[in-house]
Amino acid sequence: MTREDLSQYQQVCAHGGVAASDPHQLILLLMNGALDAIAVAKGHMRRGEIAEKGMNISRAISIIDGLRGSLDHEVGGTLVVQLDELYRYMGQRLLQANIKENPEWLDEVSSLLREIKEAWEQIPPEYRQVSREEEPAKAEVFDAATGKKVAV
Repeated sequence: MTREDLSQYQQVCAHGGVAASDPHQLILLLMNGALDAIAVAKGHMRRGEIAEKGMNISRAISIIDGLRGSLDHEVGGTLVVQLDELYRYMGQRLLQANIKENPEWLDEVSSLLREIKEAWEQIPPEYRQVSREEEPAKAEVFDAATGKKVAV
């Protein structure tokens, strides 16, 4: 992850009041932050509060871009390529929802992100740890399809 990604993390922590103790928890905080921003944006959309809606959708897009930017394409294989495409799609869909005032598209992105989050939460603890020799901002995940660790 880059310093920008860590900045996103700090913003999420400021809102959530919880500090991540490891990269696995950091990703969960980012996902929760994006989900919260989308939910708030939906409320603003329903009330016709254009500026607030736009700010929260922008926040969600920024967080999702941070998740996308944290993917390690050098070692992640197909899973990382698919996540990259999905995160890209989610960002585009949020932008479209903002422009077209479509709350169903916000729900679609929330649903997709919740599925990723639920899968992330199912990663066994032994695959959540990062070796001290590795770059501290990278995390490894368990790819159930291959049975191997994948860096993200």
